[in-house]
Amino acid sequence: MRSRYTAFARGDVDHLLRTWHPATRPTNLTLDPAIRWTQLEVLDRVGGGLLDSDGVVEFRAHHREGQQTGVLHERSRFVREAGRWFYRDGSVR
Repeated sequence: MRSRYTAFARGDVDHLLRTWHPATRPTNLTLDPAIRWTQLEVLDRVGGGLLDSDGVVEFRAHHREGQQTGVLHERSRFVREAGRWFYRDGSVR
């Protein structure tokens, strides 16, 4: 989760696509360069431990666009396959 937030903040589309599960991964991804991600708050985590094959992370990601601020509040599902974690999908709160 944190690496994906960092990738959004840095504009690292390649990392985002590599860590997105193939079943739900978009064919291409364009990030809005006007959005500056400023803070990540992890609110809840279910599973996602060393022996788990799936996990859920609820978070708030704060951003700024010009003088406007905003928050993305999402509950994301992750799955581990072949020892790697992939973002599956999420629901916006």
